[in-house]
Amino acid sequence: MHRKVIAPSVLAASLLLVIPASAASSVPGAAGIGDTYYPASGNGGYDISHYDLRLQYQPKTDLLEGTATLLATARQDLSRFNLDFGLKVSEIRVNGVKAKFATSGTQELEVTPAQPLQRNKQASVVVKYAGKPSEFKVDGWSAWQRTPDGGVAAQEPDSAIWWFPSNDHPLDKATFDVSVNVPDGTQAISNGVLQSQTSKLGWTRYNWRSNKPQATYLATLAIGKFDITTDKTSSGLPILNAYSKDLGDNDGAARASVERTGEVAEWLEGVFGPYPFNALGGYVPNVPSGFALETQTRPFYSPRQFANGSNVSVVVHELAHQWYGDSVSVDNWKDIWVNEGFARYSQWLWSEKEGEGTAQELAEWTYASRAAEDPFWQVKPGDPGAENQFHGAVYDRGAIAIQALRNEIGDEKFFQILKGWPTERAYGNAKVGDFVRYAEKISKKPLAQLFETWLYTPGKPAFAPPAAASPPAAASPSARSLKAPAVEPVEPKSWKKIAATNSIHDH
Repeated sequence: MHRKVIAPSVLAASLLLVIPASAASSVPGAAGIGDTYYPASGNGGYDISHYDLRLQYQPKTDLLEGTATLLATARQDLSRFNLDFGLKVSEIRVNGVKAKFATSGTQELEVTPAQPLQRNKQASVVVKYAGKPSEFKVDGWSAWQRTPDGGVAAQEPDSAIWWFPSNDHPLDKATFDVSVNVPDGTQAISNGVLQSQTSKLGWTRYNWRSNKPQATYLATLAIGKFDITTDKTSSGLPILNAYSKDLGDNDGAARASVERTGEVAEWLEGVFGPYPFNALGGYVPNVPSGFALETQTRPFYSPRQFANGSNVSVVVHELAHQWYGDSVSVDNWKDIWVNEGFARYSQWLWSEKEGEGTAQELAEWTYASRAAEDPFWQVKPGDPGAENQFHGAVYDRGAIAIQALRNEIGDEKFFQILKGWPTERAYGNAKVGDFVRYAEKISKKPLAQLFETWLYTPGKPAFAPPAAASPPAAASPSARSLKAPAVEPVEPKSWKKIAATNSIHDH
């Protein structure tokens, strides 16, 4: 028998002919999306457009079972990709075919599909899992809070990894369907609109839909026994609020605050433009935490926010985030000012509207209440550092910066910017610099130095009064910026209520 000998180089070339070009060029996706503060957050190589979460939760045992279907589009040829997740996974299928998977780090789920994913092609990823969220910890803490009758997922900057696999960073937003099966007599609250509710064999399933792009940390899940109220705004938006049945002495104050959600949202539309989502509401579970969070369409409030009586100011803050933070989200977590500075400033505008102190009076009082040597003035709101992401300076100095802008350009252009920005960037992401450039475009004024001073320069800046109280028109903007308030500021009536909401950023 005569055998033909094939040279190794010829064999290699012939094998390449049967391997798809995408497989030959495919590489693993990055294990992080590139965030400055949280390198492990998010992943590279793909975008998710939709999450379909089908869950079952048993409050008595804290057992969460789930099947998550993710619709993802590869942005490069992918031999492997990562998801962020902490619970135990039993199976993953990519485009219907079983995939290999492994875990690494604190939250990385490494998925190797049977066939590489092709660039710009959509793929379905189905993940089956189960676990007790309260037992999963990252650096000793958990975003899952157990309650006497259930559990709650709400935290910033991370909460998704405790209850569903995701590309866990605001840069990758998606729409959500969340279907939750719980024992009869227990409710499941999530984002958006309740599509349906059905009962069978002792279990009740709640199907929620959030139909606009939503960051993963803004997805929320609350399971327990709630009193639920429903209403509509004058424009027909559905409002759904939920209160744990065991809020004790905080119950009345919580309801007196959150039930004003529709009123506050309608007022905010006059400031920031049309409400960007398909539902409104809020929920107050029986948790020991003290913070509040702008979970999309349905903010989370801790009962402690109402320990001293009703406080509509915290509702104003979280609803303002629906425009500044939820619709327009951070590009990188260092850009947190584009969320928190404006949410705090909205509280000042509400005070102004209620006749309890103007935004200028609140800015002056806030400014005067901190001595120049206070470490508060060393935090840079435009890039505070991960350890200071929710520092009071991001909120208060950040809000003074916004008032300084108002004083510099006047009310007409200022409110045009406040309303135009969420429209310009709707459902997207933004850096601090993006806002600065937008403000310059609308005002037709150079503003880089003003923002450099207030957002990026350590130390207590000089604070300008409104233009009417400034030096003569011949004086330059830089001269105005050196003029301090002419009289000693008086504490505005709203100050204590606003200060009482400072624990909203104790994430």
